[in-house]
Amino acid sequence: MLKRDIFEEDHEDFRASVQQWLERSVKPHTDKHIADKALPREFWLEAGENGFLGLAIPEEYGGAGAEDFRFNAVLAEELGKIGAAYPTCVGIHSDITAPYLVRLGTEEQKQRWLPGVASGEILLAIGMTEPSGGSDLAALKTTAVRDGDEWVINGSKTFITNGYSCDLVITAVRTDPEKGAKGITLFAIEADKAGFSRGRKLDKVGMEESDTAELFFENVRVTDAEIIGELNRGFIHMMEELPQERVSCAVANVAQAKQILMETVQYAKDRKAFGQSIGAFQHNKFLLAELVTQIEVAEAYVDKCVAAHSRGELSPVEASKAKWWSSQAQSEVLDHCVQMHGGYGFMNEYRVARAWRDARVTKIWAGSNEIMKELIGRDLGF
Repeated sequence: MLKRDIFEEDHEDFRASVQQWLERSVKPHTDKHIADKALPREFWLEAGENGFLGLAIPEEYGGAGAEDFRFNAVLAEELGKIGAAYPTCVGIHSDITAPYLVRLGTEEQKQRWLPGVASGEILLAIGMTEPSGGSDLAALKTTAVRDGDEWVINGSKTFITNGYSCDLVITAVRTDPEKGAKGITLFAIEADKAGFSRGRKLDKVGMEESDTAELFFENVRVTDAEIIGELNRGFIHMMEELPQERVSCAVANVAQAKQILMETVQYAKDRKAFGQSIGAFQHNKFLLAELVTQIEVAEAYVDKCVAAHSRGELSPVEASKAKWWSSQAQSEVLDHCVQMHGGYGFMNEYRVARAWRDARVTKIWAGSNEIMKELIGRDLGF
C-alpha cells in the first residue's frame, strides 16, 4: 500500500485525539444511536468540548481557527470508520452549514451563533431540498415575502439531515419570483421561531443514526438581520459552497468503504470452508485484490482533491468527479463485501450489512451522480 503523503505530523496527532474520543465516548453507544435514530446532545457537546466542531471557525468565536481542510478530512475519515452517519451529521453541521456563517455572516451574526456552533450548543442544518425539487435547487418553492420590516416565510423542506434536532437552519427561499435562480436568498431561521415545525423522523433504508426530517414554515417572520450573505444571491452562495460539501462526501465514502473492506479481508482469512480460508479460493483472492486496488486508487484521487481544496484550488468539476466516483466505488466494494460474508452479510448485526445499506444514498445526495456527470460533461464542452 502506497504511503499517503497529504497529512503531516499535526494532522496525525489530531487523528490520534479523534480516535481516542471515538473509542471512549462513541463506539460504546453506537447501538443506542441506531435505536434512537439520532445522535444525542451529549455527543455534540462532547465533540464541541474536544474542539472537533469548530475547526474552521475563527478563534475569536470559540473555534480552532484551523483553515486547513486536511484537519476536517481527518475527522471525516475517523468518523466514517465508525459508521457512515457520523461524518454525515457532523459534516452537515461543521463543514457544510457553518461555513455560510463564517464566510457570509455579519459580525453580529457571527457573535450570535458561532460560539454555540463550536461548542455543540447550537446544532446546524441546511434547508435546500424540497419535496418537488430534488437536485434542482433553482426550482425551489419556499417563499419569503416582504411585509414592512419583516419577511414572511412559507414552504417546506425535506430530507434534512439534523433536521429533527437542529437549533438553526440555513434555509434557501425565493425572495423574487421573477428572477429564477437570481431571486433566491438564504435566511438563518432559529428553531424556536413561531410557525416553524418539524415532521417525524423519516424512516430511511440506512443511516439510522442520522435524524432526518421534513421542515415546515408557516408564516415564519424574520428580519434582514437573519439574511445570510446578500439578498437574491443565495443560489450563487450555495454553488460556491458545494465543492466543499462534495469533497467532504468523497472523503467519508472512501473511509467507510476502506474500513469495511479491511474487515472483510480479515473475515476472509478467518472464515473456513472446504478445509481452507475462503480468501484462499482464487475467485475470492482475485476479487479482494481488485477491491483493494479500486479503493486505493479512489483514495489517491480524493487525497489530491483534499490537498487542492486546502490550497483553495479545487474546482466544482473536480469535486463532482470525486463525489460520483467515490460513491460508485463505495457501493460496488461494499456489495462485494456483503457477498463475501454470505448469509451473515445480510444480517443487521454485522457491520458490513449496515454499511451496505448506508452507502446507497451517497449516489443520490449532495447532487445525484447523474447531476455530477452532467456537470463534468458540460465542462467538456457538451
